[in-house]
Amino acid sequence: MPCITNRRRFLKQATVCFAVATAGPAAAMPTALLPAAEPAAGQMPKIRLGTLEVSRLILGSNPFFGFSHGNPQATPKEMTEYYTPKQIKAVLDEAAGQGITAVWVPCYDHWIRIWREYQDEGGKLKIWIAQPDRSPMEKEIAKAAAHGAKAICVQGEHVDSQFAAGKFDVLRKWLEQIKSFDLPAGLATHRPQTHLVVEDKKLPTDFYHQCVYQPENYSQQCLEQALATIAKLEKPVVAYKVLGAGRIMPKEALPRLFERIRPKDGLCVGVFPKKNRQEIAENAALVKRLSANA
Repeated sequence: MPCITNRRRFLKQATVCFAVATAGPAAAMPTALLPAAEPAAGQMPKIRLGTLEVSRLILGSNPFFGFSHGNPQATPKEMTEYYTPKQIKAVLDEAAGQGITAVWVPCYDHWIRIWREYQDEGGKLKIWIAQPDRSPMEKEIAKAAAHGAKAICVQGEHVDSQFAAGKFDVLRKWLEQIKSFDLPAGLATHRPQTHLVVEDKKLPTDFYHQCVYQPENYSQQCLEQALATIAKLEKPVVAYKVLGAGRIMPKEALPRLFERIRPKDGLCVGVFPKKNRQEIAENAALVKRLSANA
């Protein structure tokens, strides 16, 4: 099934909602900040993305900006009203308290402001993996490198469009630009075969970001195709959309995933702990347990 995305529409809506959320108490619903949770028992395993070591579980950021993809647990408006800058920082700290060392986020100006403030305030989570998802891509890559990204992975929709047009020279140029900043370079995709072709073309990647469910297509077939691709790639792969945008519970989705991915592979999972205060701790504990069992 073709990949159907509505990211641009979400981005426009999220920008408006973010402005409302940051305008002050009169403009946004009050939300209690998350106190740091105690780390779950066990050690969070690590993987390597090129030269960068990160936790096997990486914090995703779609909920920060209301990219819900029809998530049945929260609307875009609910997400952006909840995720004020203070709340984002609190979630980053709580994730760090559970052994998560990295967050995967696009290069939006409002995110960069939050990230720089968070670092200046002594935030616990130290690694931002940038996901440039706007044109011109060269400008976004340079912005990520200038503002502290520790690795850069081009967003899937942009990779897929260049792939469909056969413009592998463009993908190579982006990757070489990332490497010119001495940063690990990755590509994301929504499709199951992209990364295998990229390997055949010998593009200079260090890691891959593989969507296990295509946006708006959360079928078992999509999952199986993605997992088959991950098994064939020698480089580390970070799986994303592993919960089908909130349609599958972690206790159901993650055991199936861990039966198929390798110890060098990771996963990226966004959270919306407004409705489940223990969500971050539960996800971290599950990843620790499944990794130990594997």
